Amino acid sequence: MEARTKRRVRDPAATRETILEAASNLLAKDGPEGISLSAVAHLAAVNRGTAYQHFETRERLIEATVQWVSDKLFRAVFGDPDTLGERRIEEVDPAAMTERLCDFAMDNPDLCRVWLQQVLASPEPQQDPFWREYAGSFSRFAKSRMAEPGIDSEVLSVVNLAGAFFWPILARAHAVTPRQRLELSRRFSHEILRFSLFGTMRAEAFPEIAARVQPDEGADRN
Repeated sequence: MEARTKRRVRDPAATRETILEAASNLLAKDGPEGISLSAVAHLAAVNRGTAYQHFETRERLIEATVQWVSDKLFRAVFGDPDTLGERRIEEVDPAAMTERLCDFAMDNPDLCRVWLQQVLASPEPQQDPFWREYAGSFSRFAKSRMAEPGIDSEVLSVVNLAGAFFWPILARAHAVTPRQRLELSRRFSHEILRFSLFGTMRAEAFPEIAARVQPDEGADRN
């Protein structure tokens, strides 16, 4: 009697996750130009037809991969998006949030930089969940009594993310062990917090510059 071949149970959700993880590796390595359905299928060890079943075009695959990375960022920095409503700014711990962001960037430097480039170049960055929450946090902070007047929250969001995502280039070039990388991550988060609290230039030493950046009465950029 012939032995019956045991059929492998298909799990579409797991297959999709495998494809997106492979695509994220190619995105981090070669940017969007390095992504094709054939290359991703090969890396994910699935046939090309299966990849096409999940993503009909290369463009949809790239879009889904950027969203997948955004979800990873969101969960690392803010927690489960399904259980997170709009938080009161007083409930946000900026030190802990900054440290989580820097730690994720240190572990995923190439992926973070490509993600940021894709989101900022998109027609509607606000469609990205992580960007919406991150920039939204700064916008709510800028309108609160805890903030200095005249903050451009969009510019500040880009500056912070760009710094956090590019610092690992130096850090990973000079750090060998995970402990050393963690120390460098903490150095960056510490400086970002110090800069946010105190800045670098004393206004009385630069009166002309101080006058230039003094916010107009009633102005609201956010």
